[in-house]
Amino acid sequence: MQLSEQQIDYCMECGVCTGSCPVAMELEGFSPRQMIKRAMKEPEGDILSSPDLWACLSCSRCSDRCPVKIDFPAFIRSLREKARQQENLPKLSHHGMFHTITSIQAAQIEQDMLQPQAKSDQAKPDGTSQGRPKQDRPKQDRIGWAKETGKISETGEYFYFTGCISFYDVAFEYLDLKMIESAKNNLKLLNKMGIRPVISNDECCCGHDAFWCGDEKTFETLAKKNIETIEKSGAKTVIFGCPEGYSMFKEAITERFGPLAFEIRHITEFLAEKLPETNLTFKTNALARVTFQDPCRLGRRSGIYEAPRQLIQMVAGCDLSEMEHNRENAVCCGTTAWMQCSSCSKVMQIQRLKEAEAVGAGAIITACPKCQIHLTCAKKNTDHDLEIIDLVSFLADNLV
Repeated sequence: MQLSEQQIDYCMECGVCTGSCPVAMELEGFSPRQMIKRAMKEPEGDILSSPDLWACLSCSRCSDRCPVKIDFPAFIRSLREKARQQENLPKLSHHGMFHTITSIQAAQIEQDMLQPQAKSDQAKPDGTSQGRPKQDRPKQDRIGWAKETGKISETGEYFYFTGCISFYDVAFEYLDLKMIESAKNNLKLLNKMGIRPVISNDECCCGHDAFWCGDEKTFETLAKKNIETIEKSGAKTVIFGCPEGYSMFKEAITERFGPLAFEIRHITEFLAEKLPETNLTFKTNALARVTFQDPCRLGRRSGIYEAPRQLIQMVAGCDLSEMEHNRENAVCCGTTAWMQCSSCSKVMQIQRLKEAEAVGAGAIITACPKCQIHLTCAKKNTDHDLEIIDLVSFLADNLV
């Protein structure tokens, strides 16, 4: 990413980014402005070997306030790709299992592109195997949950992009979280609205984590596969349950591959628009007061703030109170792209729990799987007595 001379000159005299950065508030010596200054040295100074490169949450709080519109997360991401080449790598959370799953998917896609489609698995003249062709390999059933939950289609107007949530249940069993319930409730609600979406077994990871870790090759492989899968379905609208998948298609994938042949909608904006046109109603909720955690990718990077709040207020008897930091000023849930989970992250998470309690909320509602996971993890083994609830699950549970 290239910065203009005007941006650089102004940046060196400013400091709004560092004053806005939740990491800089907790991690001594961390400063977005200083990182830009270090990167201006030839060739990029010492920044490519620095762990600071991976500490940035890419939450966009700094770029949202930057007077000269420097997209600091994009700037950092461009350096991460170079850092990887110098073997400066991030510290992955959860033993790197989610990055491994993504890498396996990308490798399988590349193998399928090279593998003959119609050849049987037969031995070569020298007795060695040609390898198992694509059609003979066992295929993981990524959509079994959907077949058991509701009505889906192979082709149609709407495509529901599941993302990686089907892999989360096993990893977060220790938190008593059933993350697939979020996807199930998205499908149930769409079915109630008369929509029978396409949910495809050929869909793969959106590439968010690879992209923000500077792994361009993996990102591009996954993106191409997903575009191809959606176009084959004939869908005109793709609905995302995850803000990260939505933001990837809205920004990175569109910028890399050009205009898409389909419309993209996050489920909160889709429901906020379409639910009032239905006869669906919601019962009075037992939770007297709730608050909303704005996901970074849904809020600052995508500009969706009001739709989630409109949906919460559709449930009668529910008092929505705002935390001290909300909308464009909301604080990140503390980690992103399944990396660099640290004591710094925990401080941010506990801060959010305290802000929710300060307004008397009994629950934090969010529209991001990672926010739900990280805030649930933060309150484990603490005295903070708050429910962390997925927004669409909140709606589905209160549907009459």
